[in-house]
Amino acid sequence: MNGMKRTDYCGELKKEQIGSEVVVAGWVQRQRDLGGLIFADVRDRTGIIQLAFDDTTDRDIFEKAASLRSEYVVMARGMVRMRSSVNTEIPTGEIEIEVRELKILGVSETPPFEILPESAAKEELRLKYRYLDLRRPPLQKNILMRHKIAKVTRDYFDENGFIEIETPTLIKSTPEGARDYLVPSRVHKGSFFALPQSPQLYKQLLMLAGFDRYMQIARCYRDEDLRADRQPEFTQIDLEMSFAEKEDIFAVAEGYIQRLFREVLGTELPLPLPRMTYTEAMESYGTDKPDTRFDMKIKDISDLVKDCGFGVFSGTVADGGTVRAITAKNAAGVYTRKEIDRLTEEAKGIGAKGLAYIRWADDAPSCSFSKFITENELNAIIERTEAGKGDVVLIVADRKKTALAVLGALRLTAARRLGIIPDRYNFLWITEFPFFEYNEETGSWDAMHHPFTKPLDECVQYLDSAPEKVFADAYDLVLNGIELSSGSIRITDPELQKHMFKALGLSDEEAYLKFGFLTDAFKYGAPPHGGMGIGLDRLAMLMCGCDNLRDVIAFPKVSNSSELMSGAPSEVDKAQLSELAITVDIKNED
Repeated sequence: MNGMKRTDYCGELKKEQIGSEVVVAGWVQRQRDLGGLIFADVRDRTGIIQLAFDDTTDRDIFEKAASLRSEYVVMARGMVRMRSSVNTEIPTGEIEIEVRELKILGVSETPPFEILPESAAKEELRLKYRYLDLRRPPLQKNILMRHKIAKVTRDYFDENGFIEIETPTLIKSTPEGARDYLVPSRVHKGSFFALPQSPQLYKQLLMLAGFDRYMQIARCYRDEDLRADRQPEFTQIDLEMSFAEKEDIFAVAEGYIQRLFREVLGTELPLPLPRMTYTEAMESYGTDKPDTRFDMKIKDISDLVKDCGFGVFSGTVADGGTVRAITAKNAAGVYTRKEIDRLTEEAKGIGAKGLAYIRWADDAPSCSFSKFITENELNAIIERTEAGKGDVVLIVADRKKTALAVLGALRLTAARRLGIIPDRYNFLWITEFPFFEYNEETGSWDAMHHPFTKPLDECVQYLDSAPEKVFADAYDLVLNGIELSSGSIRITDPELQKHMFKALGLSDEEAYLKFGFLTDAFKYGAPPHGGMGIGLDRLAMLMCGCDNLRDVIAFPKVSNSSELMSGAPSEVDKAQLSELAITVDIKNED
């Protein structure tokens, strides 16, 4: 670069440097040619500085400045001075650089969209040109914060005796809940590696190997449908501890979260973090990842309406169902009949048969089922739901699972519509998960967790006789209604592990074929151990104040699991397929 070397980043220049000579480099945000005066804003990852060219500038340099266009790459040497017109919108708005030497290091065509903090361009276009989108300050800020999160993570776990160990990314396919991404083997034709859904089996083997405390910022892969907080490839802060009980893991995790928020955001989190059982979360919030920043808990009114004249309520209870309600405070002005009709359609979309309501807009409450109940029954419902003038009560009668799920979703919809969710961080541990979940379609009990999760000691006796009474020594960490982490204490007793495989419907042969390399290891002295995996992407998303994972991932996938910039996934040539002994036969799907 002909002798010039950058001395400072654009956004880090200070007023105290006035009179100093500096060299900066970056991209031209914009150029303003006022005739005898030219200004160019130059941007790098730290911010913007203004370059100034006037009648004292060398004419060759002035003419070069006149040729500058947006996104040209430049390097400039000059003297820091006060600006005549202060810009209070940027940290460097009081100073500028009086340019004495200018080099154009790269020219740019007109970009497909302007590189502005808030872009009006469609996300599909920005993702196609992601390398340009990543020049925008908000995305750069997010990626830099993610870097800081990773750094604090490694520092904290290193200081607490954890050893960072990489586990393989080409592994054996094992059932862990989602579909595996498969990688064909050229050497072992007809056989496949899988990309790991998590390092679960390997980190347990590391405990058997005696490393005692393991952590890894691990890449994980799941072939599943995407949404705002899910990507097919994601990053997990993975940890495992030997000779540890749940309380030990909670203490380490809470210390990490407190340290992270203090160092990255300057936010002090009080410890210990609140806890709630799975049963309590489902009964009160309709979800195992409740947003506790606002109230609006679900109330059971089944006993109040089981004998009422409204057949939807009484019939549901008689058939073994339930009638539940939530109260949206001060919502009557917002939730008109038309708005409630929209909520009803949302409820039906989730699986409800309908939505009943009480709306107290005037002196007396009105309700959608007033013809079928007595005044005393209505008053009892109002008392149970703690409703008052100005409130709206939403009621669902259905099977318990459906009623809770619907009201849990409507609770969030109503809170967002009413604008009652405060801007703060509410962490919550969810504990005592059921070990099994009843599958109404198959009439069988399915595992809610991976098969190495330990049941609570007092529940082992019910494994064969009463699956609904078996709870797992498992836990989730939730932040503002988003699951950040899952973990559990693991099974280390070979006989109990064998029992669990049987309870999950796996024969001895199937279990050994899938997991034999782990169960064999248990025969050689397994320490008690447990751990968890914290979603780095989701954590970064919440700490950056974003509502989509794509905003904190440099090169994300879109909803159909493709990457718009590179065009992945793509077809490969026949020679590559032939080497792998693979034939592609694509069927047309309706």
